[in-house]
Amino acid sequence: MTEFFLPLKKIPTVTSQQKGIDGRDGVRVYTKDEVRAAKLIFLGLLSKHAPPEPLTGAVRLTTKWCYLTRTHRDGEYKITRPDTDNTVKLFKDCMTAAGFWLDDAQVASEITEKFWVRESPSGIYVRVEELE
Repeated sequence: MTEFFLPLKKIPTVTSQQKGIDGRDGVRVYTKDEVRAAKLIFLGLLSKHAPPEPLTGAVRLTTKWCYLTRTHRDGEYKITRPDTDNTVKLFKDCMTAAGFWLDDAQVASEITEKFWVRESPSGIYVRVEELE
């Protein structure tokens, strides 16, 4: 099992589904600069916690996204965008690229929660467990 916290002043709220479309010379779909920037942030932080070898079996991934607030109660669930399924997709793609596992299809169990926190650090708690 591996667990760690990624402190972030501001958690990126872009998702991997946010694509740009350029129609100048035919139709071209591209990754927006904001998504590329979020990937670089996540990869930079995640690479420090990656296992020496990628996991090869089934995995349980737990993430707790802690967003800084001044108006909500500490620990209150965040029920506004981004949606958890969209947020964790980009994050899992970055975990794959960082070498946590061979393919994010190995994530057989997933727990993703969003909270408001009143004090820094905001960020993402991550727990990765191999399943039998």
